[in-house]
Amino acid sequence: MAGVLFITAFVFSDLIDGAMARQSGRSSVFGAFLDSTLDRLGDAAVFAGLAMYYVGPGDNDLLAALAMYCLVMGSVTSYARARAESLGMDAKVGIAERSDRLVSILVITGIADLLHLVFDNDDFLILIPITLALLALASTITVVQRILVVRKQANAAVGE
Repeated sequence: MAGVLFITAFVFSDLIDGAMARQSGRSSVFGAFLDSTLDRLGDAAVFAGLAMYYVGPGDNDLLAALAMYCLVMGSVTSYARARAESLGMDAKVGIAERSDRLVSILVITGIADLLHLVFDNDDFLILIPITLALLALASTITVVQRILVVRKQANAAVGE
């Protein structure tokens, strides 16, 4: 629970820092680069933390692998968009944006742990792997969507 609250504070502050920089006229190319880079570290902290839990006290290698898959696919989702933009294309599509992924896993992890503590019942912890599975699916779909939209743009550019 402490980890969830700590990371949540950083995620929510991260969601508004870019807007604040633009509004104050203090945005920069380096700031945008740094923000994106630090976003990847934040994502890694959340999903690697869950993987470590499942390797350790959670004692479930399958769920540890699922958490790692979510970490990897989150990075690939972001990479696909960034790489498309570096090639002059647009890949702002998909059903699982970064904020959606992080907010959902943090909220569900917090709720599951709170219910677990209040009712002294491990059954509530099933919400976490269910959410991980849904995020794994949504992230995979988002990567495929981005690949297809970039392929369409690349083919259209060749046909010009």
